[in-house]
Amino acid sequence: MRDQTMPTAAPHPEEMRAEMELRVGSSTVLRTSARATPAGLIAAGILVSAVLLSTAALVRAARDRSR
Repeated sequence: MRDQTMPTAAPHPEEMRAEMELRVGSSTVLRTSARATPAGLIAAGILVSAVLLSTAALVRAARDRSR
């Protein structure tokens, strides 16, 4: 299989990168990479918080309704 790389955008000055290569046996190789910026991590944290808060509100409403 040919090495296919995706073109990447210009790097952000505070960008964090991670790359991983996993070999399984002698013929299988799994490669992955990830990029993140501080702003992206904050945005993901806000989204997770919103989902958890809305789930808590739904559980509370369902519990109050069953009483």
